[in-house]
Parts: sequence; structure tokens; C-alpha cells
Amino acid sequence: MFKILHTNGKARRGEFTTVHGTVQTPVFQNVGTAAAIKGALDTFDLKDVGCQVQLSNTYHLHLRPGDETIKKLGGLHKFMNWDRPILTDSGGFQVFSLASLRKITEEGVTFNSHIDGRRIFMGPEESMRIQSNLASTIAMAFDECVENPSTHEYVKNSCERTYRWLVRCRDEMKRLNALDDTINKNQLLFGINQGGIYDDLRVWHMKEIAKLDLPGYAIGGLAVGESHEEMYRIIDAVEPHMPQDRPRYLMGVGTPTNIIEAVARGVDFFDCVMASRNARHGFIFTRHGTLNMMNAKHALDPEPIDRDCGCPACRHHSRAYIHHLFKAREMLAMRLCVLHNLYFFNELMERIRKAIEEDRFEEFRAENSGMLDKRQP
Repeated sequence: MFKILHTNGKARRGEFTTVHGTVQTPVFQNVGTAAAIKGALDTFDLKDVGCQVQLSNTYHLHLRPGDETIKKLGGLHKFMNWDRPILTDSGGFQVFSLASLRKITEEGVTFNSHIDGRRIFMGPEESMRIQSNLASTIAMAFDECVENPSTHEYVKNSCERTYRWLVRCRDEMKRLNALDDTINKNQLLFGINQGGIYDDLRVWHMKEIAKLDLPGYAIGGLAVGESHEEMYRIIDAVEPHMPQDRPRYLMGVGTPTNIIEAVARGVDFFDCVMASRNARHGFIFTRHGTLNMMNAKHALDPEPIDRDCGCPACRHHSRAYIHHLFKAREMLAMRLCVLHNLYFFNELMERIRKAIEEDRFEEFRAENSGMLDKRQP
């Protein structure tokens, strides 16, 4: 399913073939948590901005509209009219970040819904059943995302339980894929490496989950408050123990610099809400650094957001117009900026892939790492 086409240092240029199409890696997954990109974009817009993989969330779709409802409507692909790969997050991160009054046991987690307060239980089997109903291309294993910092003892116990949960996820997915009424019988399971900021636990956990021979592996529990240096250190510690012939996914990351630095360390998949969330507040990424479209200096600026960009916003509208839309609180402001940022991130990955193919990734890294995150003068 995964083929490495070229390497440049540790950076990998690959292809990941799935039942819903082939993904060119490294890849940025556009985050549509509740089966939609916030900012009034639909799936046709996603294709226009070069999206290869759309990410949705098990926890949110289970609560609303309900995974059984989506199954009755033919699965998530039909529900949102998207014919390319979809990855569904397991819901574990949301259970631990959004839910209140949660209780963790060996069986799973009991928690209160953040929407209406009702009591819900979710464990490995429940997460797999929900994701099977959604019929995503890739399902993520149910895990505990520990807070940073947590004690070594707590993280160790959590890692051991997360491993046991992963075995249960694997067994339940195998059972579900064999059922007659399963929509996607080729659903893939990615395991998630945990271990907080402790190198020894990260390495131990990665070695153990690698033995399960899963279609892909993720590094979870990062970009949750630790420094960038700590994040890079953990990737460096874990990467040698990740299977070379499987895709590697750094969950919830990140900034353009984070992505470039992680690619340099051998990572293939990324996702982050930052691209669309920041855009909705007028914070824009460009090849020349970042911009804040709320700033008064843009009020009379006839230039596009980025003259080197081919997105719909840059092709058709000026900074002055987009600045006005934000001040007038028009929804179009958010839509145009989300289109731009998603186009930027997808094009960034295309540029990274080309740099790897041409054996000039280190040159690309030196020119862009750090610079793309800085405010334009």
C-alpha cells in the first residue's frame, strides 16, 4: 500500500494507495472535524485547493448527527460527497480535551458530552464501530492523550493501557471488516505512539506497536504545550523504530516550519486546524511570511494577498477588499482566507515533494524553515 519513491536524507517521497485513491506524500490533511471545513467550504472547494485527504472526527460525528445516521446514508464519503481518502481521528483526543467528568478504566472512558452533558462510554471497540459506520479510509486507534507534563509513572501506565487498547482495536476492526453490512471492508487501522515527553517510554511503546504490523503509524500527544525542541527530540527518538515501509503521521502538527522540520526527520502525514482556524481570524500564510488582514495598512492595498499564489482569493480579490469584508463582518472574508490558507498548505506539500524528488530538500529547508512563520515586515 505504501511505496517510497525517493529519499533525500531522511525526507521521504512516497505514494500511499487506498481503496479511495492514491495519496502523494508528504501530505497535509485538511481538517473537516464535523464533515465540513469551517469557513463555508465544500468538497468541490477542497479539490480546487489541492486537498488529497480530508480528516473528520469520530467523537463529534458520533454526537451529531450520529454515526448510525451516516451509515444509513451510505457512509461519510457519500454524506459529504467526497471521493478521495478520509481519515477519521479516533475521538480519544477530544474525550480527554473537551469532555468533563471523565473516568478512565481498562475497558474505556466514561465521560459527559460537551454538547448536552449526557453520559457516554467509549472504548476501543466502540471507537472502531463508530469509525466503521463512518466508513472512512483510515481509522485511528483509540488511545489516551496524556497531559504534558505528567509523571513518568502515570505515562508508563497509560502507554501500557494504550497498547492493550490498540490490540483490541485491531481485533475489532478485523471483525467489522468481515461483516456483510460493512460499507468499507478495506478500512485501514493506524496505531498511535504515545509516551508524553519521555524518550524511554516513546521508544518502548513504538517498538511494541510496530510488532503488530499495522498499515501505518502515528506519533500522538505532541503539539499540546511542549516546546518545538521537545517535539523534534521526540521525533528523532521514535523515528528509528518506526517501520520504514509504512506511512508515518505526526498528529495535530502544525506550522509550516513544524512540517518542514518533521519531513526532514522522516514524517509523511500531517494535519492541523491552524490553517483554517487562523484564516477565519484574518491570519494568513504566504511564501513571504504571515499577514494579518485585520491590520489597517491593508485598507488601501490593491495587491492580492500573495502575488505568487494561484488560489481563488489571490486570483480575484485585493487585500483592501478582504480587509473590508472582515471589518463588515461578511462571511466571505472567512471563506476567501480559508481557501487561501488551505491552498498554501497543500501547495507547500507539493513544493516539499518536488524538492525531495530533485535532491534539494535541505536547500528548501534552509530557505523556508522559520521564515514562513514570521510576520511580513
